[in-house]
This record gives sequence, structure tokens and C-alpha cells, in this order.
Amino acid sequence: MASNNRATQINKVIKVARKYYKLAEPQEDRSVLEHLLFACCLENSTVDDATKVFETLSRDYFDWNEVRVTSIRELSEMMKSLNDPKESATRLKRVLQSLFESQYSFDLDLMRKQNIGQAVKQLKKYNGASSFTVAYVTQNALGGHAIPVNRGLLQTMLSVGVISESEAAKKAVPGLERAVPKIRGFETGSLLHQLGVELYRSPYGPTIRKLLLEIEPKCKDRLPKRPSKKGEAEQSAPPEVEVEPEKTKKVKTSEKAAAKTAQPVKKKTVAKKAAPSKSKPEKKTAQKKVAKKKTKSLSKPKKKTSKKRLAKRKPR
Repeated sequence: MASNNRATQINKVIKVARKYYKLAEPQEDRSVLEHLLFACCLENSTVDDATKVFETLSRDYFDWNEVRVTSIRELSEMMKSLNDPKESATRLKRVLQSLFESQYSFDLDLMRKQNIGQAVKQLKKYNGASSFTVAYVTQNALGGHAIPVNRGLLQTMLSVGVISESEAAKKAVPGLERAVPKIRGFETGSLLHQLGVELYRSPYGPTIRKLLLEIEPKCKDRLPKRPSKKGEAEQSAPPEVEVEPEKTKKVKTSEKAAAKTAQPVKKKTVAKKAAPSKSKPEKKTAQKKVAKKKTKSLSKPKKKTSKKRLAKRKPR
């Protein structure tokens, strides 16, 4: 898509989002770490739900190290109000674990003194930090120009025709920061985030369908479609009544084949048993030969003694 056409489509999306959603209040009193952890909760949920979960975590636990050693199951139970509690708990725990292993502390305020490019590279290295969380921290904590894009917003941009499937797979909307000035970055990010949450929460609902058709009336074929249970049932195997006779036939044929193969085995075993009876006379003959050899060997010394006696008598 050309850059001019993409910019016009992005402006249409922002215009429609401004009609239906209100701007959220910025949270400027948080540290860099708190912005990062809040973004882990906010990615696919509303600001109110994410704020409640973040406050309960900071209140009920002694510190963030205690949150790090807590199991994902326990964290996901505390994040039930979010749209993706298990994914949010996994992101939060992985980020805390990566921070602990890299610097053995939970302080990221030094990033505000660094160059934004270096700080962004450092954020991307943390395990569990998604493109949404990195963009959110860049915008709200580091003062950079980046608009966070969640999963629902990616699907919205794909359905409207702003991005292609290959660009959606990379989890990015090219040209979004160029189409929006930095002064309106926070406002645009807040409105687009709410639009993405609406699609993530109810992708087949009438509200998001109305919004997407208002942005692009020709996107009816690209809207999220509910999987039909009837189609899946038709593609499945035939009824059990028709399958059972085939199974019985196979079992009968296999039994017949086994019976046929079993008969020659019995004959072979009989022949093997009869074979040792023929070898018995051979053993007897061998024993007779050994006995004859022994008798011959015993008779030889007698001849030698007779010769010796004759030899002694001659001189006389």
C-alpha cells in the first residue's frame, strides 16, 4: 500500500475512534518499572480494569520480588477482571524474572537519563516484554513518540485494509507514527487502544462490526467470522452405525488370518519333536565305536609284553 493511501486510512480509523471513545487520563507519577508492569496488565484490557489489578498487586504483596516468586496460577486468579488474565500474569512474571536475573534489582529510572534508542533496545531484551509494552513505556515514561498496538488493533487494521497479513504477523503498523504528530501521540494511542480492546473482547459483536463498516464499508468479507459448528460436524467422521459393520468385518478377517497362520505352526512343532528320535541310534553307534577303540588300546600292551619276554630269552 502507498504511504499516502495508508495515512488516509489511518486517519479514518482515528476519526471513527474519536467519535465513540474518550481520552484516558495519563499516569505521570509512576516510575519506569511501574509503567512497564502496568503495560503488562493493560495490553488487551481496559484502563480501569488494569488499574484495579495493578493497585491490588502493589497493595497485597510486600514488594515486586514477592510477585516474581508467585505462581502464574495464583497471579491469574488475582487478574480475573482482565480479558487475558493468564497471558498478563505470564508477561508480568517473566519481566520481573528477567529484571532480577539481569541486574538483581527492580529499578529502571536510569533509563530516563539514557538515549531513547538505547533504552528501547534494553527494554526489548527483557523476556516477556512485548511490542505493546515497549511502545507504552517509550511513550509514557521515556517521552518518545511511539503508539502501542495491541492484538485487537492489529486485527482491526487488517480488517480495514491498512496492513497486510505479513505486516500483521510482525505485530506492527508501518507508518502509524508518521501519520500522527507527537503532540497527539498519547490521545491517539488511548483511542486506538480502546478500539482494539473492543474487538479483542467481542470480535463478533454488533458494536465492533458497526465501527469497522463505518471505517471501510467494503470490508464485510474481511470481518472476523464466527466458526460454524454445523460445518465442523459435517466435515467430521460418518455416524457410528455405518462404521461398526466395517470394524466387525476387519476383526473377522483378522481372526481367520490368525487361524490359518496358527495351523502350520503346529505341524512344524510336531516335526521338531519327532526329529530327536532319529538321532538316538546315532548316539549308540558312536558309543560302540568309542568302546571298540578302548578295547583295541587295551589289547596292544599285551603284544608288547610278549615281545619283550622273547627278547630276554634269546641270549640264553
